[in-house]
Amino acid sequence: MSLSIIIPANNEGAWIDACLAAVLASDGPRDAQVVVVANGCTDDTADRARACAQGFVARGWRMDVLEMPALGKPGALDAGDGVAVHSARVYLDADVIVSPALLGQIDRALQDRAPRYASGTPRVTARSWISRAYARFWVQLPFVAQGVPGFGLYAVNAAGRARWGKFPAIISDDTYVRVQFTPDERVKLPATYDWPIVEGFRRLVRVRRRQDQGVAEMHAQFPALMANEGKASPGKGWLLARLVLDPLAFATYAAVTLAVRAGWAGQDGWVRGR
Repeated sequence: MSLSIIIPANNEGAWIDACLAAVLASDGPRDAQVVVVANGCTDDTADRARACAQGFVARGWRMDVLEMPALGKPGALDAGDGVAVHSARVYLDADVIVSPALLGQIDRALQDRAPRYASGTPRVTARSWISRAYARFWVQLPFVAQGVPGFGLYAVNAAGRARWGKFPAIISDDTYVRVQFTPDERVKLPATYDWPIVEGFRRLVRVRRRQDQGVAEMHAQFPALMANEGKASPGKGWLLARLVLDPLAFATYAAVTLAVRAGWAGQDGWVRGR
């Protein structure tokens, strides 16, 4: 099987080299296309991506670099889909680092003729103590630990991609795609990928607020799809266990949650995920 790997990138010059190097170092698949969509970039993202093309050509993979006006992420994903040559698609954020085994596992998981959605096991990375504490709590949430959240990376086979047309102009593209599939149609793979979280309390609050807005928007615009979410809320026993095991992580997550509810550091519009 073959994959088209679509990477929307807005001013990701500091990240795109590592992202593409990890893709190139993957164990599989045998054939792939990499599409970098430089979406309204004012930095050297596109030039850096093109500088990596020779490595992909040497491997027998195709690489396309599109320089587009500022389309927003949904528009960038549509632009990537517009030049994709393979029916199975991987949608990969430009700051994500895939482990060598992940794309090969995705390739095999998507060979099912029934609709399939797949992602790897995320490893949330951070430098500051407060972001590391927040991440420790977040990755233990049942939605992340037991589900297939797909933040930063998700993939679908041809039958799965047929479930929607263009990406709607919404905040949370990963939620929109995930709920096109029932929990039984989603596959969580053991291979990992690294996803960087934002640094610092204020940025954590802003991004968490934006995530909550994205979920609320989905419930308002696509209530029938949200029936597929299958997201369990943590119970009191689970929360008490987290408090005992890692009180700093618990307190940090609670403080961010309360700040969001209080409207602190609020911001409408797009917010970078890290």
